[in-house]
Amino acid sequence: MIVDAHHHVWRIGRGDYAWIHPGSPLHRDYTLADLRPLLGDIDATVLVQAAPTEAETAYLLNVARNSGGLVRGVVGWEDLSLRDAAARIHAMAADPLLKGLRPMLQDIEDTGWILHPTLQPALAAMEAAQLCFDALIQPRHLPAILGLCGRHPTLRVVVDHAAKPAIATGGFQPWADDIARLARETAATCKISGLVTEAGPQWKTDDLRRYVDHLLDCFGPTRLMWGSDWPVVELAGGYASWRAAALSLLRGLDAEAQAAILGGTAATFYRLD
Repeated sequence: MIVDAHHHVWRIGRGDYAWIHPGSPLHRDYTLADLRPLLGDIDATVLVQAAPTEAETAYLLNVARNSGGLVRGVVGWEDLSLRDAAARIHAMAADPLLKGLRPMLQDIEDTGWILHPTLQPALAAMEAAQLCFDALIQPRHLPAILGLCGRHPTLRVVVDHAAKPAIATGGFQPWADDIARLARETAATCKISGLVTEAGPQWKTDDLRRYVDHLLDCFGPTRLMWGSDWPVVELAGGYASWRAAALSLLRGLDAEAQAAILGGTAATFYRLD
């Protein structure tokens, strides 16, 4: 199974995408009908939240149910700080299409927010419900994610967009050391997604190579998964260009390793049917 492990859809009229500004190319509806012609031989996808609301989760689950089997899993959102967050999480987890939750940590000023004691019951509920934790983070958050994995060792954690290294400016440290430590000391996985957006609109495949090679050295293919980050990738050349670049970057790997990154890791991590 070939899997796009990270994409979005949205309807702007729903009104909860505060980060999408009028005038941006992203400020329009993007639906599965727009995505399907881009997929080629991709068999399945994971649909990830783009708004911090419960309504977003309900919307994405409805999209998945009506996708004809294309969307095999949804990563939704819940306010982990609510007093009844644990109960809400257990109720949400009853839907088999819900595979995980993603607090939008990159937008929270407090870098260590996820380690606050008030959030731990919600995170424990995610563990108990076997929901994954998608970490939408920047390099500054990597030590906090290390702490999260230490406190919740059975919580399945995946780092979205490889924690958004500063590719456009050639930034490598301390990202490289921090993500290597996370890979070494925890069972966390990582998405090779969003890299071209971090590299800037004039990116070249070789701009990405140092970062992807480092991720391969740190995590190995069975802990890496590829995702398009569509439609955000439209800001950096589009779906086809990013997929072609990723295939080029992985060309030196054997067929088994490539198959893991392009589908097997996501299928196992998210427990896709």
